[in-house]
Amino acid sequence: MAAPPARQPLDLVQQLTRAERLLARRVTAILTAARHSLDPWHVITLLADGAGHHMTEIAEHAFLPPATLTKLVDHLVDVNLVYRRVDDLDRRRIRVFLTRRGREVHQRLSSQIAASVAELPAARADQELLVELLGRLVEALDATPARDRYALSAGEPT
Repeated sequence: MAAPPARQPLDLVQQLTRAERLLARRVTAILTAARHSLDPWHVITLLADGAGHHMTEIAEHAFLPPATLTKLVDHLVDVNLVYRRVDDLDRRRIRVFLTRRGREVHQRLSSQIAASVAELPAARADQELLVELLGRLVEALDATPARDRYALSAGEPT
């Protein structure tokens, strides 16, 4: 009887996609219990630094098209989680900030999310290393567009 074929290791893209989906599912469960969802959470986490951000920055961070982000920010304003203010340096631009209520929501939910992630069997040092390595991967990917390395249609080096 022949041995079953060796299981092929998952490639990087598949591993990252699977990890993102599983983590998003975990975070979504926490957010849903608090009557929030993932897209607004991405906006809130960016704004939690207190610096105030332009809509373009927020759209890039949250992976949302500008029109969708505008509707989302309108909703967050309506529920008193964020407010808009004219940029002091460029009066044509708007910055978005968390309200006091938005900061409280962020603090409460980020603590719950951190506790949920801390329950995972990976050691804290492993999680810190993973965050560092993923940060380096993101920087490298941002600095090296795919089209410069491989032809998109053929998948062969150019």
